[in-house]
Amino acid sequence: MLVLRSSPASPFGRKVKIVADILGLSDRIEIVPADTTDPADSIRQQNPLGKIPALILEDGRVLFDSRVIAEYLDHLAGGRLFPAGERRFDALTRQALADGIMDAAILQVYETRFRSPEKHEPKWLEHQAGKVSRALAAAGATPPSLADGIDIGHIALACALGYLDLRFGGAWRNDHLALVAWLDDFAARVPTFEKTKVKA
Repeated sequence: MLVLRSSPASPFGRKVKIVADILGLSDRIEIVPADTTDPADSIRQQNPLGKIPALILEDGRVLFDSRVIAEYLDHLAGGRLFPAGERRFDALTRQALADGIMDAAILQVYETRFRSPEKHEPKWLEHQAGKVSRALAAAGATPPSLADGIDIGHIALACALGYLDLRFGGAWRNDHLALVAWLDDFAARVPTFEKTKVKA
């Protein structure tokens, strides 16, 4: 049995869960919650960075970073979510853009969660918000087609948008109607997206 260390609200953990479901591997994975802020949590031994998600293999090895885990699961399933040829690089670039949205959004959340209000750094928050805004504009200019099937870039983008809904009240939706329509289409095609949703 594979063991996935994650938390329900993690967009990167959600990405791995959706990948596993699409590939038919969910029944081979036990999900064990991790608290990255708790020094006593074993996640710090499993992943020296103390970050989630981390996947513990049956032989005890640990894979970490959602990109690595997703590709490993795709490898186990025979390769379905990472296209061949030039399309692979399109998918990987979409994943990188979406992961960047998630990273920048999480840093904004952490700034307000771990610092008292008088210590918030407006320039830092603005810097991270700018990354999200530019990335959304880029993704929304030409939303990726789902007609040829779901790939890792699609999954990552959906999880990024879902995290913005969770932590920022869906404020992005007013300015990115094309992405709203795209996410609705993705959710209709991938039922596990709704199943992995966490309420604020």
